[in-house]
Amino acid sequence: MNEPSSLTSRVTDLLCEALQIDPPPAEMDLIAAGLLDSIGFMHLFAAMETEFGIGVTAADLSPDRFRSVERIAAFVSAKQEQAGPQAESAETAVLTDPRTGRERRRVAVSGVREVAAAVAECRAAAAGWAAHTPRERARRLLRLADLVEERSAEYVAAEQAGTGKPAAEAAGEVEQCADLLRFYAGALRTGRSPAPGGLLPGRESWVRWEPLGVVGVIVPWNYPLMMAAWRIGPALAAGNTVVLKPALTTPDTALLLARDAAAALGPGVLLTVPGDRDTGRLLVESDVDAVAFTGSETGGRDVVARAGLRRVSLELGGNCPAVVLPDAPPDTCQGLVAAATYNAGQSCASPARVITLRENYEQTVEGLAKAMAERRAGVDFGPLNNADQAARYDRIVARSAARVEHVAPLAPPPGEEDGHWRPGRILADLPADDPAVREEVFAPVLTVQAADDHAEAVALANGVPQALAASVWGARADEVLDLAGQLDAGEVWINCHLEQTAELPHGGRGASGHGTDMSVLALTEYQRPKTVTARVGRS
Repeated sequence: MNEPSSLTSRVTDLLCEALQIDPPPAEMDLIAAGLLDSIGFMHLFAAMETEFGIGVTAADLSPDRFRSVERIAAFVSAKQEQAGPQAESAETAVLTDPRTGRERRRVAVSGVREVAAAVAECRAAAAGWAAHTPRERARRLLRLADLVEERSAEYVAAEQAGTGKPAAEAAGEVEQCADLLRFYAGALRTGRSPAPGGLLPGRESWVRWEPLGVVGVIVPWNYPLMMAAWRIGPALAAGNTVVLKPALTTPDTALLLARDAAAALGPGVLLTVPGDRDTGRLLVESDVDAVAFTGSETGGRDVVARAGLRRVSLELGGNCPAVVLPDAPPDTCQGLVAAATYNAGQSCASPARVITLRENYEQTVEGLAKAMAERRAGVDFGPLNNADQAARYDRIVARSAARVEHVAPLAPPPGEEDGHWRPGRILADLPADDPAVREEVFAPVLTVQAADDHAEAVALANGVPQALAASVWGARADEVLDLAGQLDAGEVWINCHLEQTAELPHGGRGASGHGTDMSVLALTEYQRPKTVTARVGRS
């Protein structure tokens, strides 16, 4: 074990290297001095993991622990004592920059102890958070939204580090996160209970909506911040505390949320446990009252098996169809390609399967090919998130039997040629059971199929297990509305795709899961009703 003076010296050296600063006095308030902002915290935590073999967990995320060199040294010493001789071998994960493929940081993987500590802290805070009036919870959520907005540059940088998104996409998603928090700050005050009344003779009845308690939230790497906001917004507004488990490759903005939530909402209301699939499984099996999971169908099935009788909300894969009629608007192909390449196609609601009638099949393939040729990975959209996802793209494309293939150019920035860049693709003249049709590529790929009539188009659209979202493109209101009604999907767009707002619900069916994200309807995902009936007057 290091002597305190030696440890303080090591912490000082580590701070100087991680933050690129001159040695500060041991007692200086680093936060007040502006030396430790959110990005500084990220660099500090990564350096501590490398230097001391310890990780900062959800239970540790109190700014006071890191205000000065002396406090950081005391924190490190306590962590080492807690872990004993195994401290130096704490499990860490190497994270890479998807734009370059090179290591960008290391993060401690939360295990049994860290998950249990986070859940226990949220459990301890649950009664206090639920006891706040709707007005007070709303006020605190608005403050969290303000912090996200005030520190948007930090959030954008953190989101880009993990996902490689273009700055404009990341900035838009940070803005949506703040907007969603503000939406739920207002929604929680509206009241949705059935009106009380004399429903039984001599009785008055009403319904109370009560929080579930502690909610475990697991979100994927494609929209780390936005998917977190979709889940934590209604869960927190409904009066629950939340343990958030981000994807292993993208913990950055979740850690910022935990930091800012501690200041805005109070300690233990929202905590983050970075980690891998095993961390997620530990969270599902822990003492949480409900689980909200966004991810793959395989992951969703695993969550259901482990959650038992507890409440589960699932948003899973999409593989979404887009039905294009002969009288579709002139900008249809451009709109579909823009939606299919947004976030490099890594969206469950992105269009994936274009279905036309035979009379407009060739025209649509040609239009999509032309539009895709103008969208370049590296200029117009970012890379795939990780090596596994890039390998999935390569595998499905290689197995496809498409006889027509249009591949867009690649244009990675200088020095980023080794990133997970994959070009946009149009695959046509392919069988109905082609891997690119049956499997969700989750990349900038569009397949094109032809149908003899509307009935066959609907059959093809509904011919995969997923049923999350879809779109219909055409000029006649009677036709497009009829087709929209026949499509098996939780969300259908007409002459547009992938356009969403906090006021509108989003959720799937079948293999796409169940439950609701966004809108006031999502509040009931995280509440339970209690009917109260009182005898009044004389019997």
